[in-house]
Amino acid sequence: MTLLAVGINYNTAPVAVRERLAFPADVLDITLKNLRNVRDISEAAILSTCNRTEFYCHTSSDDQAALINWIADTKIIKPAEFTPYLYSFKDSQSIRHMFRVACGLDSMILGEPQILGQMKTAYHAANQAGTLGRNLSKLFHHTFSAAKKVRTDTAIGSSPVSVAFAAVQLAQQIFDKLSDQTALLIGAGETIELTARHLYQHGIGRIIIANRTYDKAHALATQFNGYAIALNEIPNHLAEADIVVSSTASQLPILGKGRVESAIKKRKHKPMFMVDLAVPRDIEAEVAQLPDVYLYTIDDLQNAVNQNMDTRRRAAEQAEEIIDTQVEHFLSWLRSQGAQETIRDFRTQAEITRDEVLQKALVQLNNGTSADEVLQRLAHTLTNKLIHTPCVQLRDAGANDRHDLIAASREIFKLR
Repeated sequence: MTLLAVGINYNTAPVAVRERLAFPADVLDITLKNLRNVRDISEAAILSTCNRTEFYCHTSSDDQAALINWIADTKIIKPAEFTPYLYSFKDSQSIRHMFRVACGLDSMILGEPQILGQMKTAYHAANQAGTLGRNLSKLFHHTFSAAKKVRTDTAIGSSPVSVAFAAVQLAQQIFDKLSDQTALLIGAGETIELTARHLYQHGIGRIIIANRTYDKAHALATQFNGYAIALNEIPNHLAEADIVVSSTASQLPILGKGRVESAIKKRKHKPMFMVDLAVPRDIEAEVAQLPDVYLYTIDDLQNAVNQNMDTRRRAAEQAEEIIDTQVEHFLSWLRSQGAQETIRDFRTQAEITRDEVLQKALVQLNNGTSADEVLQRLAHTLTNKLIHTPCVQLRDAGANDRHDLIAASREIFKLR
């Protein structure tokens, strides 16, 4: 039996290929059931995100041809159009790959935590579809345990590695409760959207989004229960803002020293935290001279992000060591499964012997034999029956110079 992991990701395939191999959540159930019906595949799960699609299978063969043909037929795409972008892992390398993915070590942003949630979603989908068996189910649970250990024992996820998140984390250090604060976000691009998302997830009290195009500001504000304004309305709302984050493509400053100074007076010198993520700058540098204003530029935050990336890289090295150990633990479990059938048969045989001897002992008691005598006979008979076959086999091993079998027996029975 083989554990197989086959997939594509942001490193190996362009988005034009990745989108063709994506599996929406609403089709996963029937897709998984169809996948498990493929020849040689007994267990299956699919991880599908914007950055990767991966297939995890327990198969009776290490031949990927059946899986590749199924992918081609299911997605109506020729194998030649996606196989150059595929990577595949088997057995111990499959285990290691799943652990690394769940820990964020294979992510576009090193150590990002979202992939673990996506891995759990893949597990629940496969579990619901009934396509998991003992091996893949155990592997997923071990994967989650390994990821938890990495997060607990290293600093892989403790430091922000995007300027947007770094800005929000800095705001948390300045203000006791974000839920009491109002954030004014200037711009409507990717950076402002990411900032809005982080603020919203951290419970910001109120979001105002200002943009040159009001419709874009309104579309973004709607996602986060915010309020949209045009750029020319900023003077009317600036004093409301405890947090200001600006990221536009303007060639001239959006906020000057005088405008911010007026807002501070209206706020009765209540502190204002400002982050300028634009190049050229949206906020005049002189604003930093104002009392009660904490102004940070993209360079200030980028330095922090670079330091944090170094921290994550060092943590990733620790994580790899943890993963090495966890892979060996899972492989030990897998190896132990080969003995399970023998253990069950041995236990069943012993229980049959026990029941036979016990039944004879009960008959003797019913016939009036004393309990002491019955117990003595039961112990003697049970001992002889349990050791009879091993003793016969050991004698034969000695007669046939099977010293390896004799040595193994001493180890199994812990004989000194």
